[in-house]
Amino acid sequence: MNNAYLERAKEKITDPQILAVVAAKRAKQLATGNRPMIKCDSKNYLDIALLEIAEGLLTYEFGTPGEEDALSAVEAAEPAAAESAPEA
Repeated sequence: MNNAYLERAKEKITDPQILAVVAAKRAKQLATGNRPMIKCDSKNYLDIALLEIAEGLLTYEFGTPGEEDALSAVEAAEPAAAESAPEA
């Protein structure tokens, strides 16, 4: 991990726990095929995520309480509905 990128990212997201979560989630997105929003000399996904945060290209927001639970319930219900549907 590039310490210079980390220090710059800390200026944008001052809470270390939030910074860690945001950077990790973005690094995971990059690892699964998402394109970087910025040119970076490093091939390390975490470095790219930290640089995106440092440049102000990546931010975060908190959802309302229970929002994820509602989404999970919808996703869980969809496969069950597809299994019980009659085949044509």
